Amino acid sequence: MSVNSSALQGRLCLVLAAVLWSFSGMLTRLLQNPTSLHLNEPALTPLQIAFFRALFAGLALAPLVRLGDLRFRPSMPVMVLCFATMNGLFLTSMSLGTAANAILLQNTAPFFVFLISVFFLGEAADRKSLIALVIGSIGMLVIVLGGGQLTQRFDVILMALGSGLTYGFVVLFLRALRDISPAFLAMQNHLGSAFFLSLGVLCWYGSTYWLEWLQTPTLRQLMYLACFGALQMAIPYWLFARSLRTVHPQEAGAITLLEPLLNPFWTYLVAPETDTPTVYTFLGGFLIIGALGYRYLWKA
Repeated sequence: MSVNSSALQGRLCLVLAAVLWSFSGMLTRLLQNPTSLHLNEPALTPLQIAFFRALFAGLALAPLVRLGDLRFRPSMPVMVLCFATMNGLFLTSMSLGTAANAILLQNTAPFFVFLISVFFLGEAADRKSLIALVIGSIGMLVIVLGGGQLTQRFDVILMALGSGLTYGFVVLFLRALRDISPAFLAMQNHLGSAFFLSLGVLCWYGSTYWLEWLQTPTLRQLMYLACFGALQMAIPYWLFARSLRTVHPQEAGAITLLEPLLNPFWTYLVAPETDTPTVYTFLGGFLIIGALGYRYLWKA
């Protein structure tokens, strides 16, 4: 197989991964809103959705991990905790707010990576990244301050930004652990995320609530969550890891910008009453996506 055809396959894997990732808002809304599927009864909390989605994604990834891939590093538990926090904050912010705001604010992760790398890891700051950071920050402020959201949904905004920050830490950990099997890291993050989310509920609410919390979903909901985790999380992570064998990480970052562009659209189709983007979302999202596109695509 030629280098060009291998790179093309890698790019197609990235496009498919981004499209599958973009269904998170729509699939979450189908669990919350009344539809012909009747998946909203009994009502599941955002943390329940996050827990079962991560659990089934991790189980789906397990067959891809070989015995020789099992290696331990001291930083791994911290990475998994960051992934669990990101997972819980993202789905909670999307459940309580709009999918558009949640996904756009989570995509501030590259800016947090840049700040952490420069100010804490001592890496050199390049001009292109700095310009992208300024533009993206303006877009973030437009979303946060637009339409009085700062006073109405401050906690939801903080959750979405928190998911972006913890996502940034996950990216840094994955970069530091790049010699470890991607399938093992992805499985570890998802199963570890399920463990930490479950442990948090147990410690916070007690064993009685925890047992009820685990037993709430019906068989229909569990089957749906299994497909949710496998199709929207496990497969895209596997495709993303596979693509990085032939595609440069910066190009991969640019291609996966399809996710924040498509996510609000799919969600609007199933829940227009709660997920119609405002003009501030469009403007702020344009600035954030434009900043990331400039960072990854602009050749100057």
